[in-house]
Amino acid sequence: MSTFNEEICVPIRSDADIVVARQKGRALAVQLGFSGSDPTVIAAAISEVARNIVNHAKQGEIVLTGVHESSRLGIQVVARDEGPGIANIEQAMQYGYSSGKGMGVGLPGAKWLMDAFDIKSQIGKGTRVTMQKWVR
Repeated sequence: MSTFNEEICVPIRSDADIVVARQKGRALAVQLGFSGSDPTVIAAAISEVARNIVNHAKQGEIVLTGVHESSRLGIQVVARDEGPGIANIEQAMQYGYSSGKGMGVGLPGAKWLMDAFDIKSQIGKGTRVTMQKWVR
């Protein structure tokens, strides 16, 4: 998988930053050729992972890039932080599970919205979520 030259990095520390990440993700999606509801779906997935950064890690970043794999074109979203980490990823990925006051749709919701989803987390070191969506 090759990535395009442009990498858009959005620092995440507050609700306002979540809005910026959504807007930049949506704009990149349109630029890459996504249409219909896809740019909104991508923005929603970005919102979910960015919200987790604000709620659990306090700060982190969202990195957006265009990706090209064989004949497919898409967007890659990486959410990373150096927060407390996720003790039980399997539990955190269950729809309806919430470690806080949320509805428990964040990570499983983001996974459901995107075509590819990977999560790595270490206690005390942070979490990295990598997601891709492909242009249809």
